[in-house]
Amino acid sequence: MRSLLYVVPGAAALSALVLFGAGTAVADDGDFTIKDPRITESSGLAASRAHPGVYWTHNDQDKPYIYGIDSKTGETVATITLRGVGAPRDMEAISVGSDGNVYVGDIGDNLNGSWSHVWIYRFPEPKQLKDATVDATQFTVKYADGARDAEALMVHPKTGRVYIASKNEDGGGLYEGPAQLSAGGTNTFRRVGEVPWVTDGAFSPDGSRLVLRSYFSAREYAWKNGRPGEDSSVGAPFQGQAESVTYTVDGSALMFGSEGVGSEVREVDVKEPEGGGGNADSGSDSPSRAGGSGDGGGGSDNKVVLGLGGFAVVAVLFLGLRRMTRRG
Repeated sequence: MRSLLYVVPGAAALSALVLFGAGTAVADDGDFTIKDPRITESSGLAASRAHPGVYWTHNDQDKPYIYGIDSKTGETVATITLRGVGAPRDMEAISVGSDGNVYVGDIGDNLNGSWSHVWIYRFPEPKQLKDATVDATQFTVKYADGARDAEALMVHPKTGRVYIASKNEDGGGLYEGPAQLSAGGTNTFRRVGEVPWVTDGAFSPDGSRLVLRSYFSAREYAWKNGRPGEDSSVGAPFQGQAESVTYTVDGSALMFGSEGVGSEVREVDVKEPEGGGGNADSGSDSPSRAGGSGDGGGGSDNKVVLGLGGFAVVAVLFLGLRRMTRRG
């Protein structure tokens, strides 16, 4: 998904100089650049469980191709073609489950929530890194409260339940899928919480944390009783088109991706939560709020932390951020 940044009409000459707090420098050892010229709109990112150091990604609107990227070199080491699914409309997210399957969310909506249904594709994670065509299962998805635009799909590593976070400039919703997806009918996802503007999300490998990112910020939530709990800000790097996030396979860091040819993936270390995290495998349906409305939930949520000698000064050349539009 590509977007344009709009400025309030008549105020183009105005700009705001925003000072952001100091933060830890982004680690360099895990950063890499996606070198494959076919990958022009990397919209999702997921750490491989079968092949540590490899990350799965895909283009926004494309044929059903999934690419495996070696983080040491940035080179594509496997191109997976999905067989048995229809033509993708708007693939926006990818997640690797503990069941050995890769889940792809064809959940974007260029018409701002007009599709009567969206799809999830599931296929076994390849045991060998090579170009291959694999049989995939296609699941039909709808939302209990009507159509939504969404870019984040997360599979909980303990319960295997699939979650989707919808995208809205005034704040979206966290939707919970059925305990098991069914390929024979429609899978209804029900709203269980409120989230800020979200472009991607991921569960930590142990299931105790959930990270949600937006264009300018990211927050990490303790996952308790099947719902997001206490949250804290994460030092998300500044990226031109901030689209994706995933945990490293050991959960010690977050990998932030963006769109564009030769896009960078940046690694940011995360702190282990005190008390060892929450109840990671509970399936309670009691709703709880995950952040506030708007991008980042307000206040300190909109901080972009850049490790530049212990402080960062970012010139934000807009007065009013009206809304993100996408290429139709």
